[in-house]
Amino acid sequence: MLFIKDATMWVKETLRNRGNIGMPIYEYRCNRCKKEFSQLFLNPKAIVGIKCKFCSGKDLTRLLSAFCVHQTEESRLADFDTSAPSTNEFYKDSRNVGLWAKKRMKQMGVDLGSKLDEVVEKGRTGKILDEYGK
Repeated sequence: MLFIKDATMWVKETLRNRGNIGMPIYEYRCNRCKKEFSQLFLNPKAIVGIKCKFCSGKDLTRLLSAFCVHQTEESRLADFDTSAPSTNEFYKDSRNVGLWAKKRMKQMGVDLGSKLDEVVEKGRTGKILDEYGK
């Protein structure tokens, strides 16, 4: 993992890796007033000397920004552990409908191919009830 120590190194890395200079948004917590804020940098030289937006304090801690990782359904299926208990949050995500069944069928060597995907999609969208007249 690369840790960039100053704006000059950041510019060099950006130019080398992407061919252009990006505009990073950093998040900070002020150690003086304890408030958190985000800062967009249009110029890498401005990264040095940042001040709190609320109290103008200079004692700041840079925070790790939130991020997410997108997975394909195949990789989600490969990573899914059918023996682990799922929380209520798991069942609130409509993409998880059928994930357990798909994984178990794969483990048992059963391949329903596109037919299973069709049934899962109908269940996920609520269209499966149309077949039963409900």
